[in-house]
Amino acid sequence: MKRSRWLARAASVAVIAIALTACGGDDNGGGGSSGDKDAITLQSKWVPQAQFAGYYAALDQGYYDDENLDVTIKPGGPDIVPEQVVLGGQAEFGIDWLDSLLATRDKGQDIVNIGQVFTRSGMTEVTWKDSGLDQITDLKGKKVGVWLGGNEHKLFAALNKNGIDPQKDTKIVAQPFDMNLFLNREIDAAAAMTYNELAQVLESKNKDTGKLHTMDELNVMKMSDLGTGALEDGVFVKGDWIADEGNQDIAKRFLKASFRGWIYCRDNPEDCLRIVLDNGPTLGEGHQRWQLNEVNALIWPAPKGIGIMDPQSFKITNDIALSGKVIKKAASDDAYRTDLAEAAVNELKDDDLDVTGENWQKEDVQVTEGGE
Repeated sequence: MKRSRWLARAASVAVIAIALTACGGDDNGGGGSSGDKDAITLQSKWVPQAQFAGYYAALDQGYYDDENLDVTIKPGGPDIVPEQVVLGGQAEFGIDWLDSLLATRDKGQDIVNIGQVFTRSGMTEVTWKDSGLDQITDLKGKKVGVWLGGNEHKLFAALNKNGIDPQKDTKIVAQPFDMNLFLNREIDAAAAMTYNELAQVLESKNKDTGKLHTMDELNVMKMSDLGTGALEDGVFVKGDWIADEGNQDIAKRFLKASFRGWIYCRDNPEDCLRIVLDNGPTLGEGHQRWQLNEVNALIWPAPKGIGIMDPQSFKITNDIALSGKVIKKAASDDAYRTDLAEAAVNELKDDDLDVTGENWQKEDVQVTEGGE
């Protein structure tokens, strides 16, 4: 299936799924259609894909049931902002990037990160090897693609850090959620998540050779290597909701089941892939297999235990948001809490589960044409 077609289908699937699940939220976090189970809703950041595999695995494997939770997962989409959904009371939990959470808090809206699932950033900027643009400083005066609406923070911070004003010294191009501009060489550089857009390039054919593109043809500038790898997927809630002790217990159980889902996806990637495909059949199996492998690499190893925020990583994200003028003043430490994730991790340890993945290693996943 062509990339543009599956992207269109992905957006369509999101709209339909959201309509079907719109009544799934419960501001009070209790009761629900399952009787004594606590009914809660998770607002995802994007359409069903391996980026969110752990939550779908927790649902499929009955881990939420084990914690006496009735969980609805609302798919995201291009016009859905998880922060707005949670603040509006349509979901108790949301997934967002940490710099976006800080930006929301900077505007006076009270949301709190309670579980930092991704330990490191997956954002990169890619160029063609034959362009000679192999360093971030080479992008001065070039056409640089990036997703806007809050997704540009890491790149802008990297440019600023290297003496390049993104607005004055480059031509920033609003990049769509595909790699066509880059593949057609209409821009000099493009934003690419390791688990998604990078694979899109590798799944496409080189027009000159008729063969799939390879990593040898690319320069991949990782934001984490450039010192601007702001943290990405984390679980957040409303501040006033989590202030209630009963909701804290719900949140701890939700995190425990979700973390268990991610552990399952780490240790059983093929079974987890099946679960993802069952929930989000729009993207091809090959693309999802690549994505799951790369997403696992953003979570594992998790030295402090999955979901527990590292204060230094929080500071880096905070500094990036401040220097990039994403926020007007430095965020306070109450933008996140670790006690609930720590409690969840400790219970998983008691169940003899590996919560750090210290010995986990990436698999060698081969790309497939069109991600099929």
